[in-house]
Parts: sequence; structure tokens; C-alpha cells
Amino acid sequence: MISSGRYDVGLAASLASGEAMASNAGGEVVAVFNVDGSFYAISDTCSHAEASLSEGDVDGFCVMCPLHGSEFDVRTGEAMNMPATSPVESFHIENEDGNLIVTIP
Repeated sequence: MISSGRYDVGLAASLASGEAMASNAGGEVVAVFNVDGSFYAISDTCSHAEASLSEGDVDGFCVMCPLHGSEFDVRTGEAMNMPATSPVESFHIENEDGNLIVTIP
């Protein structure tokens, strides 16, 4: 069961620019991305198939699903190409004194 709230998902310093990691936030597995020092969080599960987006290739604001190549905008969760047609959920994330905090509504 997913619980709403604010969750510490890791240290900002542990995630280099251009990298991603998966973390649990209240029962929701989120993919956290560092794009040039700005952090973004979306659901880690591809909307097309059961694949971890945090394991995909990151290029700027785009992450490619490692299973079928669908691309998602890490800022909004928008599906950018086929075979995915549905977005993934995006979440508010803040860097608070070096800790990354994700809000699950």
C-alpha cells in the first residue's frame, strides 16, 4: 500500500549528474534523476511494461526504458514515443540540506 507524505530518498551528493537511482518512498518506487544539478522524480515502472526506468539510459531530460526503448521526460513523466502511450507519475522533489525529499500525494 502506498502512503502519502514526504520521504527521504537519498543524498544529493550520491547521485552524479546524468545518473539515476531507484528509491522507495512510502511504498512507491521512484526513479530519481540528476540533470545538471537539478533533481527530478518519476515512477520507476515504465507505463508500457514492467521495467525499471532508473536502469535506463539518461540523456538530458529524457530517460529510455531499458526494455522496449520508450522515452520519458524526467520532468513531467510524459511518454515521448512508442510503444509507451501513457505517462508515468511525476513527483515533487526537493534538496533539503543535501537530502533528497520526495512528496507522495
